[in-house]
Amino acid sequence: MPRTSSDSPSSRWTSADLDRRTVLQGAAIGAVALGSGGLLSGCGGGEDSSSGSGSSDGGGGGKASGTVTVGSNASDEIPKNAYQAMYDQFEKDSGVKAKVNTVDHNTFQEQISNYLQGKPDDVFTWFAGYRMDFFAKQGLAGDVSEVWADLPQSEAFKKASTAEDGKQYFVPLYNYPWAVFYRKSLFEEKGYEVPATLDEYKALGERMKADGITPIGFADKDGWPAMGTFDALNFRINGYEFHQDLLAGKEAWDDKRVKEVFNTWRELLPLHEENALGRTWQEAAQNFANKKSGTYLLGSFVGQQFPEADVADLDFFPFPEINPEFGTDTIDAPIDGFMMAPDPKNKEGALALLAFLGTAEAQNIYLKTDPNVVGAAEDVDTSGYTPLQQKSAELIGASKNIAQFLDRDTRPDFASPVVIPAIQEFLKNPKDVDGITKSMQQQAKSIFVD
Repeated sequence: MPRTSSDSPSSRWTSADLDRRTVLQGAAIGAVALGSGGLLSGCGGGEDSSSGSGSSDGGGGGKASGTVTVGSNASDEIPKNAYQAMYDQFEKDSGVKAKVNTVDHNTFQEQISNYLQGKPDDVFTWFAGYRMDFFAKQGLAGDVSEVWADLPQSEAFKKASTAEDGKQYFVPLYNYPWAVFYRKSLFEEKGYEVPATLDEYKALGERMKADGITPIGFADKDGWPAMGTFDALNFRINGYEFHQDLLAGKEAWDDKRVKEVFNTWRELLPLHEENALGRTWQEAAQNFANKKSGTYLLGSFVGQQFPEADVADLDFFPFPEINPEFGTDTIDAPIDGFMMAPDPKNKEGALALLAFLGTAEAQNIYLKTDPNVVGAAEDVDTSGYTPLQQKSAELIGASKNIAQFLDRDTRPDFASPVVIPAIQEFLKNPKDVDGITKSMQQQAKSIFVD
């Protein structure tokens, strides 16, 4: 994909533009295509798609009809079923069919650029903030501003859905916090206490090792999960502003502050599950659910891997304090949702579907199947929230700074080809911090061009 000056981090939307304390309080108050050959491909509307004559749901003057195609990264069973339940209700209410093209989550993210430059589906799952704005600037996303005229979501969510040109290109569905998860029964059985500082976390880890338990569940076969550990350490050591500036190309990756992050991580690696590069996050979550590991830094979607009877045993705490100057004031709390192709075959149907997906009605349906995230609509029904959902909403609302996650807060052409292999190289050879950070900075210089 060609890079233009408008892609410069100095001119792009960043999550720093949000009111950090209120960005997800809307959730706290109102509460985060594969063919048979395995290649990402858009349905392109399909033969039964219809452009319709308008959409009362989508802001048009008529009624949507036909079929809307949806490119979806919801490949795991629970979210896949939750999405489908929403699409089924939409078809029942509107008569418009949603034809879903579900893709393995990682494949979808790796091939998204080619997908959008080809024949994408009318609507596709994606992420808020910079990852949205990046494609909007390329002309690879459709303007959905008219949907926001009646969308029951907060200004903070709208801001996260707004590109640099002032238009909205995204409709949030949910958000969720990243934190350190643990099983309450294990902590009670062993007499473990929630750590407040990194030193306390290390001491807890040594106790767990003595008890025959791996202290920190860990997996990075998919490339992105370990980014969450880098984020947490950088938040705690160097603070939110440095983190965002680093991801924007305004700070150097071979800076001593970045090296401190990797060196601190190196000290923690003996507490991590071994052979992380050969394990998916789901496999690590299964080990965690079976109490083979004592804690697991991940998003609250980790609950999707728990048997229903055990979900109530799941709890979390913010990643512990390292530098008192920053405490635990920052978390990752990504916003997931939907975007529209720039030239959908069924635009009115697409707008109608997006308008529905942004409502509490749709999100209440989703949350019945996947009670591990927090609905984005202000009037979403929180009466049925589990204790974990309530605590998630409280953590998000109480956090001073909200980040979207490393690969969502930086350029995709830096996150995947540079950060992922660099972190994986670190995990294989943690002693070469100088070499790894030097290489990252050399590549950053050629990517982050003013």
